[in-house]
Amino acid sequence: MNQLPLTDDTVILGLLCVCLGFVFLTSSIKTGFWSKFYKVVPTLLMCYMLPAILTSVGLISEEDSNLYYIASRYLLPAALILMTLSIDLKAIMNLGSKALIMFLTGTVGIILGGPLAILIVSIFSPETVGGAGFDAVWRGLATIAGSWIGGGANQAAMLEVFKYNPANFGGMVLIDIVVANIWMAIILLGVGKTERIDRWLKADTSSIDTLKAKVSAHTAKIARITSLQDFVVLTCLAFTGVGLAHFLGFHFADFLQSNFEMIRNKEKALSSLGSDFLWMVVFATAAGILLSFTKAKNFEGAGASKIGGLFIYILVATIGMKMDLGKVLENPGLIAIGIIWISIHAGLLILVAKLIKAPFFFLAVGSQANIGGAASAPIVAAEFHPSLTSVGILLAVLGYVVGTAGAYICGLLMEVASKV
Repeated sequence: MNQLPLTDDTVILGLLCVCLGFVFLTSSIKTGFWSKFYKVVPTLLMCYMLPAILTSVGLISEEDSNLYYIASRYLLPAALILMTLSIDLKAIMNLGSKALIMFLTGTVGIILGGPLAILIVSIFSPETVGGAGFDAVWRGLATIAGSWIGGGANQAAMLEVFKYNPANFGGMVLIDIVVANIWMAIILLGVGKTERIDRWLKADTSSIDTLKAKVSAHTAKIARITSLQDFVVLTCLAFTGVGLAHFLGFHFADFLQSNFEMIRNKEKALSSLGSDFLWMVVFATAAGILLSFTKAKNFEGAGASKIGGLFIYILVATIGMKMDLGKVLENPGLIAIGIIWISIHAGLLILVAKLIKAPFFFLAVGSQANIGGAASAPIVAAEFHPSLTSVGILLAVLGYVVGTAGAYICGLLMEVASKV
């Protein structure tokens, strides 16, 4: 008989599905408590928080679970293909430069936020930001900078560059996960108040509204009752694409590492371009875009993006499972650095969004393209509208490109700040 916490992935998957089913059933109730509740709390946030609660109370353990790996490697690329099937590239280009500006603002917020957080915390608790040699805290924080600008590949690069003591690395991973997930929860909470936030920002959302309207009109035009044949063909398109994306991504990353020293050497700024996960995402997205120029685009009428949305929600549940709310106060000093750091990132985004009148969508996706990368930027984008998923993907890919260089600069600034 299994003892708590549960470690069997089959059982854990069942519990995650219970969470998803509970959220969607209660969110469909149009009167009473649940109707009022979901006007405040988005369904996506609930799908994220319930698994986190299961982990936090000790019911399940994700430490040895492969569910997130499976969801991010198989279901994520399948979702990207299905949700870009009906993409309108011209309309996306018409979104303008504000999306890029907000993404770069988020990057600058991470680069400057790290050293500023160290300076602030050093005033109250200098020992928290201390350490000598390879145990120096700033070296560990540099690995978080890599994660928050690009992702896991960039984080690994920073671990190699700054030679942080691997024995202490787990603590930095904890800060990364806890703070990043708290910030993602706040963003998802904001999604439910998008119109109010956009009014405060005085944002021009016309280009976003036009894109959503065009996609919705096309979907309505080609809508039909879905048949078994449709499901089989969609499964074929999605997972054939996943297979190709993995095959091409692995071999292309291997080719780059074999032929370019600046990519092969983990201490170089462009080393993150050797990530097979990055190229898997790129090739999966490319597959979806190519299919959008064929008759396969009409499968959106059979519910392609809805199936992709299902995959995304399963991924969200596995991400939520990684967050143990009980560990937030385990290392309050370092957690404080992370919270101050992410607050500077958020504050700069809000300031720039206000100045250029950028929609909240660009703020949210620009932030997550940095903090969460390819695993969460499309999730947040899709919560606004399935047609916007590709914007999150494109910005997340850009995060991989600039991640290592940005994190390296941040690391150097944090070294200076820790010695002030």
